[in-house]
Amino acid sequence: MEPIPPEPQRLSKVVAALVPCSRREAEQYITEGRVRVNGRVVEEPQFRVADQRVEIDSRAGLQPPLAATFLLHKPAGVPVRDLPGLLDAAARWDGDASGIRRTRSHGAGLVPLLPLPTPASGLSVLSQDGRILRKLTEDAGTLEQELIADVSGTIAPHGLERLGRGLVFEGRPLPPARVSWQSETRLRFAVKGIAPEWVPWMCEQVGLRLTALKRIRIGRLPMAALPPGQWRYLRPDERF
Repeated sequence: MEPIPPEPQRLSKVVAALVPCSRREAEQYITEGRVRVNGRVVEEPQFRVADQRVEIDSRAGLQPPLAATFLLHKPAGVPVRDLPGLLDAAARWDGDASGIRRTRSHGAGLVPLLPLPTPASGLSVLSQDGRILRKLTEDAGTLEQELIADVSGTIAPHGLERLGRGLVFEGRPLPPARVSWQSETRLRFAVKGIAPEWVPWMCEQVGLRLTALKRIRIGRLPMAALPPGQWRYLRPDERF
């Protein structure tokens, strides 16, 4: 008589027995990519195993439960709806010093904050952290954003002063801005309460045409050396 094969069990139950640990901790081992089944990493706690070989890397402690915030260097031409698709593991910046281990749960419920227009590039934020969501929505008008605008054309007389103070958008004066030349074809905008999508219109009012726009800072947080198309985690010690 042939032996009856073992009944398949949830991977989380098997891991909890092998470590041993609680079911919640077992699920965290799995979603943090610390469990292999027959040599292959499996990140689904509900995965069923029977007589497969289950290996667990339990040498390092589990990281504390974390609501994740991603900082992404958005390439020009990518719409907001496609940003979550850029957060795959292969696009993580080698210079990420957060020490945070990527888990599947970090991809759930992400909200794009202070979104950039599709043609623009630069620092973008996606978060599932309620504190960050409140900060970048409720305080959005008081957070300074630094933008680099490539322009063509000849600026009108006193155009720089008008960009900084004096433009009226849809019947309302725009908040003051700090605007300066970085080169003959590049302007730096430091703005509060002025959405990036208004910058093309602002340039048109003084005889310029915007050809490219990049955001390089939000509040106290610069994009720095983050390469286009790559992302890193917001460190616990960083503040906008």
